[in-house]
Amino acid sequence: MSEAHPSIRVPLGPSSTPPAPSGDAAAGEVPPLARPTITPPIDIHDGPEGLTLEADLPGATEENLIIQLEHNVLSLDARLVAPAPEGARPIHQEFPLGDYHRSFILSDDVDRERITAELKNGVLKVFLPKADRARARRIEIKS
Repeated sequence: MSEAHPSIRVPLGPSSTPPAPSGDAAAGEVPPLARPTITPPIDIHDGPEGLTLEADLPGATEENLIIQLEHNVLSLDARLVAPAPEGARPIHQEFPLGDYHRSFILSDDVDRERITAELKNGVLKVFLPKADRARARRIEIKS
């Protein structure tokens, strides 16, 4: 067998040896102290009306995602839960369980009262509208 492609052994039927400890076996979660923090990849687009921030957050749901604005810092936080079906025990896992975290310092050009967010298919889109004072406008000349 090639070392570049290691095999995955999957036990079938009843097991006489318990699975390796992976936290709370009943819930299939990693203990809070052992959970890694995952920095999600982000794309930011600048448009005429404001910025659009797109974050890849696979496994995040509206229930476990918190978007918070405090002291000019916009924070994204989500706690991932085990994707295994209820009652199943994990035997192999490549999708990391952890906590998403990313934060950004906002400039005064963002209208904080009109920030909106949408989560769809694991992609979070946050619209950061420009404040009126930051938008380009034509100055009328009076004669």
